[in-house]
Amino acid sequence: MTTDPKYPLTEPEASAEAARLIREAYRPESTPAATSFRDTSPVPAIGTAAPVAQPDSRIVPEWATGIAVASIGIGAGVTGIGCGAWLVFQGLSSVTLLGVIAIAAPFVGIATVATAIGAAISKAKRSSTTNVYQGTVIKRTEITSTARGIGARSQIEG
Repeated sequence: MTTDPKYPLTEPEASAEAARLIREAYRPESTPAATSFRDTSPVPAIGTAAPVAQPDSRIVPEWATGIAVASIGIGAGVTGIGCGAWLVFQGLSSVTLLGVIAIAAPFVGIATVATAIGAAISKAKRSSTTNVYQGTVIKRTEITSTARGIGARSQIEG
């Protein structure tokens, strides 16, 4: 059945369409899921009551499950880091001078070698640089301070 204005409905079609719209608008909604449970079984006057089934229809959203798993993982990771730090500090609490020297010697050696290599590279670069300037060189040394407020900077005018 079309509701296109180019094709007008006949009287019986219009009546049927109106009845369908009214039925659809007033049809009863489905009942929502129960959010509570009341046990209506009788309570015994003496003794313990028999177990009653408790319906459980909870649905946990996927994002909540992800957050719970991530929280457990982060907690376990932090616990591992804490245990590692405790072990390191236990070891450091019983350090002697000879132990410190023995632990620091490789690092000092590596740092010395790195410094020597850096100095050699720097010296090699410096010795091969030749600067040739041609033309007029103007050296300006006037500095005017226009400091205003916090974070002001001096500028060279030229």
